[in-house]
Amino acid sequence: MRLPIAFAVLLLASGCATVGKTEPNDPWEKMNRAVFAFNDSADAALVQPLARGYNQLPGPMKEGVSNFFGNLEDVATALNNFLQGKPVEGVSDVGRVAVNSVFGIFGLWDVATPLGLEKHNEDFGQTLAVWGVNSGPYWVIPVLGPSTVRDGPARIVDPSWYLGYKLDNATLSWSMWALDELQGRAALLKAESVVEQAALDRYSFIRDAWFSRRRSLVYDGNPPRLKEEE
Repeated sequence: MRLPIAFAVLLLASGCATVGKTEPNDPWEKMNRAVFAFNDSADAALVQPLARGYNQLPGPMKEGVSNFFGNLEDVATALNNFLQGKPVEGVSDVGRVAVNSVFGIFGLWDVATPLGLEKHNEDFGQTLAVWGVNSGPYWVIPVLGPSTVRDGPARIVDPSWYLGYKLDNATLSWSMWALDELQGRAALLKAESVVEQAALDRYSFIRDAWFSRRRSLVYDGNPPRLKEEE
């Protein structure tokens, strides 16, 4: 369960500051806060203990799991780079998938990065933003965490979701999804204190951090100084 803390931690770690003063588009704040509280409670009661247990696994095993799911994400990144009119990055991403799938044994080893094939981060929500689709209201999704009415539905075209849908074995499909979310959550455990120390209101802090990070991703780390969120 990759819950809201992920976005705040990633924001702080990457130094992505809010560009310009904006009012967050959060007309459903009352409902969102209730879902946020539920997600936080579920995270503390269930996901964090599982993530701590996962972190006890040998390092090479965790790295292999992370690389495997990262290889699936590169498929989506390649497609979205092409859809965004960035063929050079798209070709590079295709190269990453090919190299890691073959020489990295289905992506368990990241062979592409040492060869100079940079890893990018693109999803269909970012593609819709590039095409001019407004983000719409902020939306905290049960279990999944922060999103918007644009980015939430866009997740269904992610290859990892599609792969899970195509698997005949429902247990295997859900297990892969849970493992992907768990390994992502486990990677953030050490950084939680950053949010705890920085946030007077966790909900507002994480919401604003999420919007800032999404804006940075849409503009490939170089957002213009605008006063409205895209």
